[in-house]
Amino acid sequence: MNSEVQVRATNRATGDTDAARPAFAGLANALPPHVWFCVSAIFHYLGPAFAVLLFAQVGVLGMAWLRIATAALIFAPLTRPWTVFARADRSARLLLLAFGACLAVMNCAFYLALDRLPISLVAAIEFVGTIGVALVGLRSRRNFAALAIAVAGTLLLIDIKWSSDPIGLFWAFLNGALFVGYIVLGHRIAQTGIGIAGLGTAMAIAFLVVLPIGFDQALPAFSAPQLLIAAIGVGVCSSVIPYICDQLAMARLPRASFALMLSLLPLTATLIGVIVLRQVPSLTDCFGIALVVAGVAIHKPAQE
Repeated sequence: MNSEVQVRATNRATGDTDAARPAFAGLANALPPHVWFCVSAIFHYLGPAFAVLLFAQVGVLGMAWLRIATAALIFAPLTRPWTVFARADRSARLLLLAFGACLAVMNCAFYLALDRLPISLVAAIEFVGTIGVALVGLRSRRNFAALAIAVAGTLLLIDIKWSSDPIGLFWAFLNGALFVGYIVLGHRIAQTGIGIAGLGTAMAIAFLVVLPIGFDQALPAFSAPQLLIAAIGVGVCSSVIPYICDQLAMARLPRASFALMLSLLPLTATLIGVIVLRQVPSLTDCFGIALVVAGVAIHKPAQE
């Protein structure tokens, strides 16, 4: 079965009609997948940077609740998750349920780790899992070399320091493991043709999972309009823009290629630090950036 036939078959199974697709579906193919990934990489760090500032007012789990709730409410009218799930076959439903649960627990674990550990350590642990995903799909010496160069650059960029906080480490490693699940499940969603409609359905499922978990901590935001607007901004930056861009990139990139490109995340973090926080990188950081860019440039996607 070729990809076009597979997409049509999946669309019939899930009820993925034109109404369930976002209006910018045509734009997805107009831009290279690397552009979508770069947009995602930028917002991957903008969102958490804003979220950490709100922990004191909302609470860690409250912030996770508001982030997921915002994304679910934005996706709902665009993707009609109730229709997609109702018309999906058994295998598609299981995939959507697994993806939604992964999103819910991953976001909570990520924020719980950030509340106790430096973001550099959490990012380093998160990136370790993506190395394994990349290795599974790399089938040439050139790609192994590209991965090694990218990892070396990442290690130079990230100030890896061990921590004596076992609880923080638990949440960080759980987040890293679930991030691997996000890549694997998200890539399956993208490749089957469900795409953004599947993402919206999974986000609705994620909201149902976290509904009883962080609601109490999220309550203060509803009585403070400025705080609520800030929390909604975090949700848009963290779960709407990057997840949509990830789906658009995953639909056209092999899974191993997408996993390798995640080594660009420390690069985007450094650039955001320069622009937003006026944190000028050292010579070592610049060398690390050069290695990461070289590794991604050398990598050759597998033919599918």
